[in-house]
Amino acid sequence: MNFIDALFQYGFLQKALTTSIMVGIICGVIGCFIILRGMALMGDAISHAVLPGVALSYLLGINFFFGAVFTGILTALGIGFISQNSRIKNDVSIGIMFTAAFASGIILITFMKSSTDLYHILFGNVLAVRPSEMWSTLFIGILVLVCVYVFYKELLVSSFDPTMAAAYGLPTRVIHYFLMTLLTLVTVASLQTVGIILVVAMLITPASTAYLLTNRLWVMLYLSAGIGVLASILGLYFSYTYNLASGATIVLAATVLFVLAFVFSPKQGLMWRAIKSLRKRVMYSRIKLDRED
Repeated sequence: MNFIDALFQYGFLQKALTTSIMVGIICGVIGCFIILRGMALMGDAISHAVLPGVALSYLLGINFFFGAVFTGILTALGIGFISQNSRIKNDVSIGIMFTAAFASGIILITFMKSSTDLYHILFGNVLAVRPSEMWSTLFIGILVLVCVYVFYKELLVSSFDPTMAAAYGLPTRVIHYFLMTLLTLVTVASLQTVGIILVVAMLITPASTAYLLTNRLWVMLYLSAGIGVLASILGLYFSYTYNLASGATIVLAATVLFVLAFVFSPKQGLMWRAIKSLRKRVMYSRIKLDRED
């Protein structure tokens, strides 16, 4: 049975597709601000930092959303506190906190009964998404998009020029932690789809692809969300058709789209730069020949 027929017949595939599309959108949107701020490592840190919260939630028998959000925000606050109150730089504090959080999660996971839970937490399994998880992803997605829409100007100014934002009286530190909160929510929403280890790729790769295609932030946001959706659909198709890990196939699909943009994008692509370089050489040769004549 092909993917389209199965999509109309199986409810689990419909839920998987819906969840994947939502994750592609919100990861694409938040990822734009992450790469513009040079915070890719922070995205990696938050994605790993939610692991102890997820593990603790499993042990206590509660929804993993609450534990993951708590430990994600706590880690973000810890990183900021260390870098602002010591000689330790921000990237070093990120490394300290996220490795400590991830190690704590591994210890907690040893008390879990099923190793299958660990696999799903780390690598995701969107084909097994439950209705409650789909609805929680939808709720998080709407909340994140509304926040970005309402505070778009503040995020724009503080992302491109923090010094100017501070001069205008914008609370740059509050905006930073606000973005970290949104990043944590997006990470939690992506757990079931791509898992903890691969979620950073969905945050960075679609946004980086869009960054190669445009210089305007609002265009970049739409492109990044669209690329995230396309990668999610393609990844889910290959995951279902060839019985592959869903998170890995989604990430690889996003990577292929990045490579295409890297090679063929106007102005930024390798191919167009090579063509421009060849044209310059041809013009230079012609000018040289004309002078010799």
